[in-house]
Order: sequence, then C-alpha cells, then structure tokens
Amino acid sequence: MYNRTNYMPEFMARKQICDIGKRMYNRGYVAANDGNISVRIGRDTILCTPTGVSKGFMTPDMLVKLNMKGERRSGTRKASSEIKMHLRVYKENPEVMAVTHAHPPIATSFAIAGIELDKALLPEAVVMLGTVPIAPYATPGTEEVPESIAPYCKDHNAVLLANHGALTWGSDLIEAYYRMESLEHYAAIMMYTSNIIGKSNELSCGQVERLIEIRKNLGITSGGKPVCSIEEKNKGPFISSSSMNQESMTQEKEVLLRSIAEKVTATVLNSNR
Repeated sequence: MYNRTNYMPEFMARKQICDIGKRMYNRGYVAANDGNISVRIGRDTILCTPTGVSKGFMTPDMLVKLNMKGERRSGTRKASSEIKMHLRVYKENPEVMAVTHAHPPIATSFAIAGIELDKALLPEAVVMLGTVPIAPYATPGTEEVPESIAPYCKDHNAVLLANHGALTWGSDLIEAYYRMESLEHYAAIMMYTSNIIGKSNELSCGQVERLIEIRKNLGITSGGKPVCSIEEKNKGPFISSSSMNQESMTQEKEVLLRSIAEKVTATVLNSNR
C-alpha cells in the first residue's frame, strides 16, 4: 500500500499507467484520445498521461511529470488540460494517491440524464464504491471543472461529470481504476433493473448499515450512504419469471383490445355522419 510517506517508484508508476490505459481503451471506457490518468509519486510530484495520445497506445516515455501546481518537471509532451481536476482532487483529499478520468458509456449516459448512482443495489457497490453524485456541468479544460468537483472529493470515491464522463480516485492506481470499473458495472445494473426489467429490490437500511460497518473496518471512510429500503424486500417471496410473462401478456392484450375498441368506435361514428 502506497501513501504520503511511501510513494510508488516512478518506473512502476509509468508501467502501471500504461497498463491501465490499455484496460480503459479495451473496455470502451475511452475513445480516440479521451480520458486521463495520474498518480502521485512524491510529496510534490505526480505522473500523468499526455494530451493528444490514445490511452490504448501509450508508452512509458510519453508520460509527463508535474509538480502539484501543474508545472512540468520532465517529459517532452504536454499534460492534458484536464489535469486541473486531478490536482484539485489531490488538494482536497491528501489521502488520494491516484485519479482516473474516462467516459464509460452507461455511467456517462446517467451523467447526461442527470441521474445520480445512489441506489443500494449491490453489497460490493456500497462497500467499495459508495454513492456517486453528479457535479454540475463545466466546460472541459477550464477552471470550472475543478471547482465543480471540489465538494465531493473528501466524502465520495467517484463523481459523474454532467454531460461529460466520470472521475474516480483511490489510495493507489489499481483502486482508482477498479472504482471506474465498479462505477460502470453499477450503472449497467441500475439501467437494467430500473429501465429494462423495471423493478428492483433495494437493500434495506439495516443491511446497508451493516455494509457501511464492513466498509469502515476495511479503512474506507468515504462513499456516503445510498438510498435504501425501510423493509427487507430481498428475503422473499419472489416473483417467478413466468408470472411476469403472464402479467406482460395480459397488459399487451388489454392494450390491443383498447386499440380495437377505439378503432371500431371511430368507424361507427364516421359511418353515422
């Protein structure tokens, strides 16, 4: 575990940033030159991805070393203009050692729709990720972006950027990246349950409290508390898929009969004119 007194060696950080960049690219979290990654390698030093380079095709020598003011210390390329939000996370939360930014399609769709990821659906999401709020829209590359995310850096582990993408952070690069994976996975399940199946049994508030206690025991003090159910709806009885199909067929028949009745009524009225 790396921290403020034990930083990741630079050569390891360079390799790991490139590995994670490939993972983000291969998973479709970024397209073309989208996204950026950074890691803290010293008290006043971070290593970050350069601008104008695909995260799937980076090499260690392409990376840029900056101080905490965003001034370049080494490297021939320029850092992304979005490094400002990375620096703001490090400033607001000194425990953070790495930050990732990407545009995972489903999570970004929630950001565009203005829907926060705050339902208690999965134990893993409650413990390792927590709730994911949405920061107000800010023009990429401007000082508006770090200002928009600042309120969330201490109490959360990730934030959606309205009409933009997602930002995650952690105690090391792997944790920051895994939170990006968890965020997209959580968003996908929320999309299926809320918009495709149309039903979800959220964890009860008592179940959530026990998970938050587990989270604290793991040393994770951030993440917030998701919206939970007063009752334990996940202990049964459960609905069989056949009954759901039968209910769906009944609804379809009702719609069809209503449509036929409306057409017959319209025909009769027109014939009497």
